[in-house]
Amino acid sequence: MAVFSMDWTGFILTGFATLFLIGELLVNMRGIFGLLGMGFIVVYFAVYLETGSFIFMLIIYLVGILLIMIDGKIINDGTLATIGLACMLLAVALAAPNLFAGMYAIIGVLIGGFSSLLFLKAFKRREMWSKITLKDQLTKEKGYNSMNQEYEKLLEKPGITLSDMRPVGTIRINNKNYSAVSNGEWIPKDSDIKVVHVDGTKILVEKYSDE
Repeated sequence: MAVFSMDWTGFILTGFATLFLIGELLVNMRGIFGLLGMGFIVVYFAVYLETGSFIFMLIIYLVGILLIMIDGKIINDGTLATIGLACMLLAVALAAPNLFAGMYAIIGVLIGGFSSLLFLKAFKRREMWSKITLKDQLTKEKGYNSMNQEYEKLLEKPGITLSDMRPVGTIRINNKNYSAVSNGEWIPKDSDIKVVHVDGTKILVEKYSDE
């Protein structure tokens, strides 16, 4: 068909493909957007590539979308998103018949990707991503505590060393043994010590003085 010989055709196909595929991951459209997006991108690669190359480039493109979504919803440091975008752009650019068609295809991917965010304003957000992310804050008010309650009570308690601390060793407080660390000093066995800091289950002690 003559329309596929025009350079701007790639812009339309990759733009709508990216728009609907990312949109399907963002909002709950029961697969409708996914089918539309796959249709557009399959047509794009099928027109310009032979079967073997077509499948290879399609996989690279789809992996790129997946990496972007994983980064945005789970990792959120930008690394996978950058790699994913590069995969998508590389796939459509290499499939294009000439330089100008490749540029149009790349622009289509970029515009389609950003435009997909507009779906969030019009459709229900997909819940599958929120289920694998932690929304609750780990606060004491909600029943969470990063510091073990038993260890927290040891603060300022006196005890005795059961082994030489160089600087790690074993101590006994209230007839119970704990692993502890001194503040960079060597404390001999059977020395009196006092807990000066507790961080989670890490106990910091120093040699006890009556003064």
